[in-house]
Amino acid sequence: MIGLASVLSAPAADAATFSLPSINYYAIAPILIVFGAAVVSVLIEAFVPRRARRPIQLVLVIGSLLAALVVVVDLRGTRLVTGDGAIAVDGPTLILWGTLLVVGLLGALLFAERTIDPLGDAFAPRASTLPGSEDEQQFTRLGYLQTEIWPFFLFALTGMLVFPAANDLLLIFVALEVMSLPLYLLAGMARRRRLLSQEAALKYFLLGAFSSAFFLYGAAMLYGYSGSVGLVDIAAKIGVDPGEGTLVAVGMALVIVGLLFKVSAVPFHQWTPDVYQGAPTPVTGFMGAAVKLAAFGALLRVLYVGLGGMRWDWEPVLWIIAAITMLVGAVIALTQTDVKRMLAYSSIAQAGFILMGVVSASAEGLQSSIFYLIAYAFTTIGAFAVVSMVRDASGEATHLSKWAGLGRRSPVVAATFTLFMLALAGIPLTSGFVAKFGVFAAAIGSDLSWLVIIAVIASIIAAFFYIRVVVLMYFSEPTEETASVVVPSAFTTIALAAGATVTLVLGIFPQPVLDLISQAGVFVR
Repeated sequence: MIGLASVLSAPAADAATFSLPSINYYAIAPILIVFGAAVVSVLIEAFVPRRARRPIQLVLVIGSLLAALVVVVDLRGTRLVTGDGAIAVDGPTLILWGTLLVVGLLGALLFAERTIDPLGDAFAPRASTLPGSEDEQQFTRLGYLQTEIWPFFLFALTGMLVFPAANDLLLIFVALEVMSLPLYLLAGMARRRRLLSQEAALKYFLLGAFSSAFFLYGAAMLYGYSGSVGLVDIAAKIGVDPGEGTLVAVGMALVIVGLLFKVSAVPFHQWTPDVYQGAPTPVTGFMGAAVKLAAFGALLRVLYVGLGGMRWDWEPVLWIIAAITMLVGAVIALTQTDVKRMLAYSSIAQAGFILMGVVSASAEGLQSSIFYLIAYAFTTIGAFAVVSMVRDASGEATHLSKWAGLGRRSPVVAATFTLFMLALAGIPLTSGFVAKFGVFAAAIGSDLSWLVIIAVIASIIAAFFYIRVVVLMYFSEPTEETASVVVPSAFTTIALAAGATVTLVLGIFPQPVLDLISQAGVFVR
């Protein structure tokens, strides 16, 4: 009886020492709004009649993203850590949140486009049907739409919002999975070239699993070293007891590798070309812009907050990775004949340029990296909006030979795509020039002139394949194979106009955004 009494009294004693974490719900309201919308979106799929789902989902998605954006604007100037240290809301977080929400809005508009493809939107009428089967053809004839894309979209965006705000490794891992799993599914839902799309989804899933495994194993080792998954606690342990170098070094390496998978850095880039090519183009545009924003946000926080005391260990490795990433992305892009694959290798090269800002390990490096991410995101979403409009009888015409003479058939669209190519090449009066100048200056300020020289060489190589597309559109005669440009609805038009406007404005008047990023300061600890 005495033993039983002691057992029954133990939980009460433990409960007396337990305290609920303090959570500032308004500070994390942008995440909660998008997550709540994702849950409601699932309920809509379960209970709303099929024909009424699309308009309701569109209103829900656009309304929730606008509401979250309003809260982000209202939170300006906030610097706090909440959720028992798990979530940090500071200047860099708010800027990345705002950019993610705006890019999410533009991505949602591309998802909603139905005018470009005569069969409907870019997504298979039923992703569960076999490609080319009678069931698939019947669903297409009946005009079915895959409205399940909207819950996937919102859950992926929820993970992206958590990623740059997560202040401990466990929450970063949760955000990684919440972001990645819906994207694996979305990548395999293309209406046309279904087998290629499903292959892309499988490759993305397998390599994403490697990313998760590396990150989780590294997080476990850092927990074993410090006794905590909190970035601040890990940094404190490194400052007090850096002697156990092997355990923390291996854990740090595995965590960084897991994040480098998501930013498409070489040699962890293998998924990028196939997924960019096979996924539905709206998904490719959204993923190419938003995943880099979220993943680099997390990488910056991990390196600057958690592993800053190990700077001299991770900096030399990332110098090499940045250099290789720039060169490999630029050189292999030269050999591509598919526009989407070319943009995929371009994104790999751009990741190398952003890493230059990251490895600068300074306030200037942080700010230049954030500006680069903003500029790249809008350029990317606009470029893929153009790709979705260039079509022939079989669907999107992504082979470069079909873009010959496009400037004569559709001067406005060709001029817009030229703007995006010049921005990616870093030509003056575009956002890409200001972004590259920023990361170059940050690298020089950190005595990385040799890395800047490599970056300049990579930029010259990259300029060739960007200008090659421009020359093909304007200085080649249209042929029978030349594709036509389909006039889109207001959805794609708004996304395209927004991408072009931001690309041009940030190239001519970048100072307001640079001032905003500078005022945001560094990460809160």
